[in-house]
Amino acid sequence: MMRYGFTTGSCAAAASKAAAYMLLTGKLKQNITIQTPKGILFQTEILEITRSETEVTCAVRKDGGDDPDITSGTLIFSTVRFADGEKKITGQNNRQLSGIHVETMQEKRAVISIDGGEGVGRVTKPGLDQPVGNAAINHVPREMIEKEVQEVCALADFSGELHITISVPDGERLAEQTFNPRLGIVGGISILGTSGIVEPMSSQALKETIRVELRQQRAEGQTIAAVSPGNYGLDFMQQTYGYDLDRSVKCSNFIGETIDMAAELGFCAMLLTGHIGKLIKVAGGIMNTHSHEGDCRMELLAAAGIRENVSLECLKKILDCVTTEEALAFIDAEGKKEDVMEDIMKKIDFYLKKRAAGRLQIECIVYSNTYGLLGMTAKAEELLRRLL
Repeated sequence: MMRYGFTTGSCAAAASKAAAYMLLTGKLKQNITIQTPKGILFQTEILEITRSETEVTCAVRKDGGDDPDITSGTLIFSTVRFADGEKKITGQNNRQLSGIHVETMQEKRAVISIDGGEGVGRVTKPGLDQPVGNAAINHVPREMIEKEVQEVCALADFSGELHITISVPDGERLAEQTFNPRLGIVGGISILGTSGIVEPMSSQALKETIRVELRQQRAEGQTIAAVSPGNYGLDFMQQTYGYDLDRSVKCSNFIGETIDMAAELGFCAMLLTGHIGKLIKVAGGIMNTHSHEGDCRMELLAAAGIRENVSLECLKKILDCVTTEEALAFIDAEGKKEDVMEDIMKKIDFYLKKRAAGRLQIECIVYSNTYGLLGMTAKAEELLRRLL
């Protein structure tokens, strides 16, 4: 079995929790435990500790598990300091921190601000997880940092203000090997993660996992496979339609092969739900949506725009975009979003049915973070009703 790792977001949260503990209690902390959004505990060693009365800096080494990426082995630092003029109040309770979970939080919460320092990128273009000007620390890592540090503040009876700065000394160099420069994130890497863990991405291992999950669903009597490329698609299904996530299968980038597996295992139908940034590629017949296999998102959006008489000026803007959310905003400004999405859904429908080759019914739902539901294939709603 392949070993999973932990995201830069988990590392930042762990380092922040340890730094906050040392600052508020005055005690050394050389190991820390946090709970990831996935529910898996992350236990790690605390490194490079620097302490003073007003701030503490420490680091956690990124562990990518059995699917290391360019950030594996990198030190993720957190500096936690008191707001100007503020000090730890003498006599506050310094109870021992278990590092796992705090059931009861104090009513008056600390005020916590989070920013990026050296080696953490800054957002310069719209359409990303964070607004322009913010450090590229995505919302889930920010929530993780806030949660872990608030637990420490509750244990130390501290309700003042703390400033947290996340830094990656090697981040600017590492970012050159990522998509960050193209996305308009400058000066370093992004602090990422939706589940807090890095699940091994060996292609064969992933495909076997997909097959096992589909087989399990089939064995439980399911005849319709509910499939999404990732966590966001599954969350959309749950939040929008109240669908039970335990009955869903995550297919990663392997859309075509998941269709094949579902057909082989005897499913009569499959409902694919995903973000426009991933599923727009299917409109071009691309059945493995990994960026290494190709990236024609803007070209496909522009092609649909041409067919729907979008202005030349808008088409040029689309081709210069780095995210589909940004491109959709330009299309929407021309009042063409519905027309363009209808065109795209027809293309997606064509290529999905071509891959299925009559072996099973296949339908699709596409959404965006900004606009919500963008489009459905002709019988997707009917299939959704049967699932619910």
